[in-house]
Amino acid sequence: MEMVQTGGRPLTRAALAGQRRALEDGRTITRKELSASAREAAKALGLRPALRLVLSELVAAWGEQEWSRLIVWPSNAYLVSRTGLSERAVRYALRDLVALEVVTPKDSANGKRYAVRGRDGAIVDAFGFDLTPLQARRGDWAQAIQARAEARERRRRAFDLLTIHRRAVGEALTALASRYPGTPLADLAEVQASLEASTPERRGSGDPDLVLDAWSELRQMVETRFYAAGCDGTACPHIEAEKESPTETWSKGSAGNADPVGEIDRAEETPSPTLVVEACPVVRDLVGEIRSEHEILDAGLRLRATIGAHQSAWAEARDGLGAYEAAILVLIVAQLHDDDVASGQNRIRNPGGYFRRLVRLAAEGRYRPGTELLAMRRRRMT
Repeated sequence: MEMVQTGGRPLTRAALAGQRRALEDGRTITRKELSASAREAAKALGLRPALRLVLSELVAAWGEQEWSRLIVWPSNAYLVSRTGLSERAVRYALRDLVALEVVTPKDSANGKRYAVRGRDGAIVDAFGFDLTPLQARRGDWAQAIQARAEARERRRRAFDLLTIHRRAVGEALTALASRYPGTPLADLAEVQASLEASTPERRGSGDPDLVLDAWSELRQMVETRFYAAGCDGTACPHIEAEKESPTETWSKGSAGNADPVGEIDRAEETPSPTLVVEACPVVRDLVGEIRSEHEILDAGLRLRATIGAHQSAWAEARDGLGAYEAAILVLIVAQLHDDDVASGQNRIRNPGGYFRRLVRLAAEGRYRPGTELLAMRRRRMT
């Protein structure tokens, strides 16, 4: 009768790589340490349940011998009884663990797994699976876990920004249809429908970055058309660059009117994140480093409550100016209020009310956040 080999397998690069892994000299590895490494490897590699079960049972079979290699020799039948998996599933799991360089085989001449005992009955060697790579790569597992966490955070933030863009597009199209019914919207609605069909779900496996730029561009197109409809084809005014900030004359106790301002053409580029951070350094203390438009949006959403701005004020700003410019206004108010408190003048007694006032000035074209940021940065440089 032909002998069935339970441990023999073709030579692979992964098996050779595993054999080259080594532990620190003189280290005796406990089962507890090995179990911790197995949990980290499972997280780092995203092991499926069957591989986790088999790896756990291999670790449990380690006898804590004072060997340079961590050899275990449980049979497939034993692993089947312990895991509840089929014999085929166990074989596939062992194959995949070897391919992932988590374990490496140490095959005997006949392919069986067994211990080699000396004359005194003590186990001196064994044939089976070597768990040395599992322990030797514990640094790799930590790095991979960190990388997976960072990837999840990037994905979360991308979906958050995607949601902001989609919501802004929908609200702007609705506002256009209700306030300016004569504005053509068919082309924008068609692009929106196409993007909706190709946008992945947050709980799915799709990549939000594939459509993020397209949503951002559509949002800019919709908001540009909304702005043009509101201006009725004329140039909308704004605060002149050389005039003082409204903080110089407005507080809760005032009549609520800013100083008279000059009016010039409103055309301006969207303020860059670099300009925002240079003009509003307080955001670093409150939120952390900011390098992208996405992070400006996040910071604005987080600091809205900090400055005492009501949700309705944020909604008004978002509807009238767009979420990105609304977030910039939040950061401007946070910085101006911080400067006001530091100076001891306390002219901005109600930052939330001040934010709402700036929102309305900006919506009327009497205030430009970009111009204000340039002035704030210039003041810090002089």
